[in-house]
Amino acid sequence: MGESKSNNEVVTIGRRKKASARVRMTLGSGKFNINGVSLETYFPSLSLKKVISFPLTISKSEKRFDFNVTLSGGGKSGQAEALRLGISRAICKFDEKMRTPLKSASLLSRDQRMKERKKYGQAGARKRFQFSKR
Repeated sequence: MGESKSNNEVVTIGRRKKASARVRMTLGSGKFNINGVSLETYFPSLSLKKVISFPLTISKSEKRFDFNVTLSGGGKSGQAEALRLGISRAICKFDEKMRTPLKSASLLSRDQRMKERKKYGQAGARKRFQFSKR
């Protein structure tokens, strides 16, 4: 998974659809640095901020860690869910006791659903071209 831990720094990876999040977590005051900008600038939507902060709420560590995140690929929603998985894995690596509450909230399992590819001879992944009998 490409995870490492060195003197209060944890590096993990979270993925969802085509999005990938490389999370570097250190002890701090709750700051987010996502691709060089703050959390509020990168994710202005309140619902996506809730998705991202859910693992921190479960583990009761909202103002305990600083996050330096590199996001790539996918859309904003996929990136937010990839970041949520990366944060959950980082918290679990930092404190093994948090594994049970994070796992019971389904935050440690990767959502493997991907977009189905378009097939040749069809209009889309499942859609067919219009059929005419006569």
